[in-house]
Amino acid sequence: MIHNIDIKKTAIETLELEAGAIRKLTQFIDHDFITVVNQILDLSGRIIVTGIGKSAIIAQKIVATLNSTGTPAIFMHAADAIHGDLGIIQEHDLIIALSKSGNTPEIKVLVPFLKQTGNTLVAMVGNMDSFLAQHANFILNTSVEREACPNNLAPTTSTTAQLAMGDALAVCLQTCRQFSDRDFAKYHPGGTLGKQLYLKVSDLSDNNGKPEVSPSANIRQVLITITKYRLGATAVIDTNGIVGIITDGDIRRMLEKHEDVTHLVANDIMTQSPKTIRRAELAADALHMMRRHNISQLLVTQEGHYAGIIHIQDLLKEGII
Repeated sequence: MIHNIDIKKTAIETLELEAGAIRKLTQFIDHDFITVVNQILDLSGRIIVTGIGKSAIIAQKIVATLNSTGTPAIFMHAADAIHGDLGIIQEHDLIIALSKSGNTPEIKVLVPFLKQTGNTLVAMVGNMDSFLAQHANFILNTSVEREACPNNLAPTTSTTAQLAMGDALAVCLQTCRQFSDRDFAKYHPGGTLGKQLYLKVSDLSDNNGKPEVSPSANIRQVLITITKYRLGATAVIDTNGIVGIITDGDIRRMLEKHEDVTHLVANDIMTQSPKTIRRAELAADALHMMRRHNISQLLVTQEGHYAGIIHIQDLLKEGII
């Protein structure tokens, strides 16, 4: 049985070996890499990414990253390409072929067909003397000294290098295109990430109603209003607009402080100068403000006028938190 100390040592050695391989990639960011980025930026077609075995899996991830950051890309399996999938390639596409050795039988069969199409062929390869490297227009060098596998066989360090090089390519393209978080949201409308980038305060607050009382409202009116809207608070509004907020916490503090509350009105217990957020702001910004001020509600405004309340429970329901 392997001792825990050996497991820990092996894990650390694996991570250090792969981290070292990624650091070494910085030496391979050369003229070819820069040219490939510029060609893709000027591309009127798409990027076709292909590979075999574990490289095919990495190729699929690179395609996903490119698509999500504004660069149209399609995955083509190298084995399927010679059985009909070559039809995917169009006239103005650029092809990136991934292979550690650059000499696999599937790659050797595929490359001549790729060259016949006249498309630019980019090799992401770990062997500069390989068949793929010799026939490519440009090379993205992902050479590694050895695999993390004890037998130096299972693709580990080499696939990590491919993945990192793909990320470097995608991020360069994203940066050159000034691809913003708003652009990113267009490609990620679902899930928490998308909601953080596009869901507005109004999308939530408009469903809550507008609890409000006047500064002279008695405690019974205040309690009825808070209970009716179930937001744990009500705005206090006079002719000039928002003057305060009364929350469940204010009610509890009032009861602790006063034995007789019949003479009290909203103005006596409200919190003045309450935190507000504009209706057009992102819901994620509302969350940041609530966390910063350790509060559960924000009064919502539109052009300076009271427009409702957003509650932290609204954000929880939408998965923003």
